[in-house]
Amino acid sequence: MTDLSLASDFPAATRDDWLKVVENVLKGAPFDKKLVSATADGIRIEPIYPRRADRAPLAGRAAGAPWRVMARLDIPDPARANAQALEDLEGGATGLTLVFNGAIGARGFGLPASADAIAAVLADVVLDAIAIDFDLGPEAKAAPGIFAALVAGLGVDASALDVSFGIDPLGAAAVRGGLATPWPALAPDFAAEIAALAQAGFRGPFAVADGRPVHDAGGSEVQELAFVLAAGVAYLRALEAGGIPLEDARRFVYARLSADADQFLTIAKLRALRRLWARLEAACGLEPAPLRIVGESAWRMSSRRDPWVNLLRNTVASFAAGVGGADGLTVLPFTAALGLPDAFARRMARNTQIVLIEESHLGKVADPAAGTGGIETLTDELSARAWALFQEIEAEGGLAAALQAGLVQAKVAATRAEHRKAVARRKEPITGVSEFPLIAEAEVAVLDTAPVALPAPSLAVAFAPLQPGRIAEPFEALRDAADRYLDKTGRRPALFLANLGPIAAFTARATFAKNFFEAGGIETVSNDGFAADGASTDLAALAAAFKASGAAVACICSSDALYAEEAVAAAAALKAAGATHLWLAGKPAPELEGPVTEAGVGGFVFMGADLLAVLAEAHRVIGV
Repeated sequence: MTDLSLASDFPAATRDDWLKVVENVLKGAPFDKKLVSATADGIRIEPIYPRRADRAPLAGRAAGAPWRVMARLDIPDPARANAQALEDLEGGATGLTLVFNGAIGARGFGLPASADAIAAVLADVVLDAIAIDFDLGPEAKAAPGIFAALVAGLGVDASALDVSFGIDPLGAAAVRGGLATPWPALAPDFAAEIAALAQAGFRGPFAVADGRPVHDAGGSEVQELAFVLAAGVAYLRALEAGGIPLEDARRFVYARLSADADQFLTIAKLRALRRLWARLEAACGLEPAPLRIVGESAWRMSSRRDPWVNLLRNTVASFAAGVGGADGLTVLPFTAALGLPDAFARRMARNTQIVLIEESHLGKVADPAAGTGGIETLTDELSARAWALFQEIEAEGGLAAALQAGLVQAKVAATRAEHRKAVARRKEPITGVSEFPLIAEAEVAVLDTAPVALPAPSLAVAFAPLQPGRIAEPFEALRDAADRYLDKTGRRPALFLANLGPIAAFTARATFAKNFFEAGGIETVSNDGFAADGASTDLAALAAAFKASGAAVACICSSDALYAEEAVAAAAALKAAGATHLWLAGKPAPELEGPVTEAGVGGFVFMGADLLAVLAEAHRVIGV
C-alpha cells in the first residue's frame, strides 16, 4: 500500500536530531535551566517525551460514559436550595453535591442538617434519576441517617440510588485541627454507621478519602495523593475491624481530589490515584477494581479580583478532570470566592462541563492520556513518590497519628512556603491578579446571604490544622487596602511613570511597571514621554508633569542605553520635584546601580523581583 503521509519521504527524526537543533538555538545556554522545569514535588519536567506505546488505558469510568455533572447546593435557606437544585437539574446537571454547614467545602455557608431542611432541599427531586454526593462536617453527622429515613419514608428503593455519603472524620479533623473523640475510639462508631446504611439497602460508597484539605492548604500533588491513600487505608481498617468483609469495604470507600488549572498535573494526579489504589487493593489480596473518584475545581486557584478569569481556570480544570477519568465533577461557580453565586454563575459552572461533554465528547474516549509520554512519566513519578510518602505516614502509625504528630502539616507547610515565594516573584503568575490586573473592575453580583457562624469545636485530641487559603489572597489584601484608601481620600494611591526618551525606548518597561504596581491597587499615571528633540528627555517638563500628576512616588522607565545617559539626572530632578520614593524599572548595569541609588532611586522592579514586598513598601511610602 502506498504511504501518502506528507512525512513519508523524510527520514524519521530522533531525539539526537532534535537536541542538535536545540543546541544551536540555545547558543551555549544551559539546557536544564532554559528548557527543564520542576513541580512542587521536585519532579523533572522535560520539554519533550517519546510516546509510551507499552501503556494501556487505565480502568476507570464505564467506556464511552461521561462524568456526572454535579451542581453544588450550599445556600443555608432550604427553599432557595431546592429552587436551585431544580433549576440546575433542568439546566443539564446530572447530580447534586449537598454541601452542609461545617463541611470542608462549605467556605462559611452550607445547608442545615435537619430532617425538615433535607426534605425541603430534595422536594420534587427524582432521587433515582441523579447522582447525589454529600459534603459533610461534624455538624452534619446526622445527615446520612436523616437522608436514609427520608428515602424509606418516600418508598424509594435505596439500592437503586446513586448516593455517595461523604463520611470523612479524618478529613474534617485535618481542617478543624483535632477530633472530638480519639480515632481508635471513633473508628467503631464510623464502621457501625456505614454498616447501618448498607443494611438499609444503600450501595454506597459511604466513606470518602478527601484530598482537598491538603490541596486547599497549599500542599503538592504527591502530598494530596498520599493523604488520600492514608485516609482510605484508615477507613478500610476500621470497616474490616467492624465486621465488614474487605471485599465489601473497598467498595464502600471513594476518593475526592482537587482539579486545578495545571492541566497535565491534574490529569496525571487522577491517573496516579487509580494506579495507587489498585496497588493497595493488590496488597490486600484483592483483585483490583476501579475506584470511584470525584473531583472539585480547586478553591485555592480562585480569585476575588477579576473573577471572570476563574471561568478559564475552571475550564482547564474541568478538561483535565474529564481526561483524567473523574467519575463526577463539581465546578465552583466563578464568583465562589466573593460569596454565594447567582443563577448566571451557577449556569456557567454547569455549562463549562456540558460543553466539554456534549460538544468536545471528552467522555467518549477511555483514558485518552494513555501512552502519552509526558503524562505517563508524570503518572509514574507521582505514583512512586506518593507511595513513599504514604509509607512514611503509615510508619508513623497511620493518618490520625501522623496528623497528631504534625508530620503531614509540616510537609504541607514547607510546600506552601515555597509556593508563596514563587507566587510573590511571579514565577507562578495569577492572571488578573499578579499579571494584567484590572484596577477599575466592576463589581460582580453574588447573593446577599451572610455566612453561617460555627460554634468552637470541642476537641479531645488537638493538633495544628491544615488551614485553607487561596493563592491570590496576599494580592487581594493589597487591593482591598487600596480600595479603602480610595474610599477615604477620593482617589486611588498613585504612581507616576517617569518615561525617559522616545516612546520606543520606554514602552516595554512602562507597560511592565504599570502591571507591576497596579497588582497592588496603585494607579499608574502614564504619558508619552518628554523627549525634547526626539531622543533626550526634557527634565524640566518631566518634573512639571510629576508635580501635576498628584502622585507622591514615581518609577523611571526606559532602555538600558538611556538609563546610562539620563537616569541619574532624571532621579535627581524627580527628587527635587518632591518625589518621596523612586523605583527604576529593570536591573541597572552594576556600574550604574550606585549612582542612581545616590541620586534617589530607592528600589528596582524587574522580572523575578518580590512583587508582594515591593508593593507593601509602596503602600507604606504612599500612606495607604
